[in-house]
Amino acid sequence: MLGKHDLGSGRESARTDRTVQVWDPLVRLIHWGVVLMVVINAAIVAKDSPLHLWAGYTMLVLVGVRLLWGIIGSRPARFSAFPPNPFRALGYLKEMRRGDKTVHLSHNPLGALMVYNIWATLLVIAATGYMMGTARFFGVDWVAQTHDLAYDWLLISITAHVLGVVFDTWRSGVPLVQAMIHGRKRIPNDRPVE
Repeated sequence: MLGKHDLGSGRESARTDRTVQVWDPLVRLIHWGVVLMVVINAAIVAKDSPLHLWAGYTMLVLVGVRLLWGIIGSRPARFSAFPPNPFRALGYLKEMRRGDKTVHLSHNPLGALMVYNIWATLLVIAATGYMMGTARFFGVDWVAQTHDLAYDWLLISITAHVLGVVFDTWRSGVPLVQAMIHGRKRIPNDRPVE
């Protein structure tokens, strides 16, 4: 279902593909900001560095703003555009196996589950990271272990997310990484849109 999305706006490709504005600037800024904070904390700074702490706080603020934007933001950014529904995700897997190439304007049902998973994981990492810096929980094993396990789960989730983006780009013909850069999805004319 197209709803009220403006198909055909923007530059058309030589194949006369349609384009639709999907991700607003705030969604894109938050997405890439979270990516940067995760990279800083995972690969650049030491765990006990003040920068690790501030990158974690920045990531928490970004996720918090994104969660608020999921309520009041642009239509594709709202939670109602991509509800977490395991049954829809299973149905989507069956549709893919049958060769269905429907394009989802927001997240597809599997992507929606991954987004909520990543947000929840980031919140667990932030909460346990904060707790480790308090007098009450400093040195408490289960807090540190939960933080580390959540971080490991985040890396697994990010890997699955990137692989899913690559696969769905191949399957649907929609360059998803580009859409998260400039905000527009280029949709092949022969693809149904939901």
